[in-house]
Amino acid sequence: MPDRDPDCLFCKIVAGEIPGTIVAEDEHTVAFMDINPATRGHALVVPRRHAADLGEIDPAELAAVAAAAQRLAIRAREALGADGINLMNSWGSDAWQTVFHLHIHVIPRYAGDPLRLPWTPGPGDEGEIAAAADALREG
Repeated sequence: MPDRDPDCLFCKIVAGEIPGTIVAEDEHTVAFMDINPATRGHALVVPRRHAADLGEIDPAELAAVAAAAQRLAIRAREALGADGINLMNSWGSDAWQTVFHLHIHVIPRYAGDPLRLPWTPGPGDEGEIAAAADALREG
């Protein structure tokens, strides 16, 4: 996997080639504000090294991204008064991924904000749940 994809928007932000409102960075990650925020303080955490998605990223780098997202989430609760936080990752266009550089959305939540779950929770089919569980079990 290359360290950088020259056509990747997030690689360009990490490299400083295009502007981004960076709020945190360390050896492995960069966090910057989302330009299409869902709520006040919505930010993205990305690995410095290009990885298109969850299947491509090195596990140690994923751990660094998760830790950076946790730190940012804690700051959002403290500094912005968020009532809660959603962390979100999308893998693939059918899961709403639009920029193919792994990123975790850190979305501060506020009582009464307009965000809603994209599904309606309800009981699933017990047989289908069991069949999916069987397919997902390791070894």
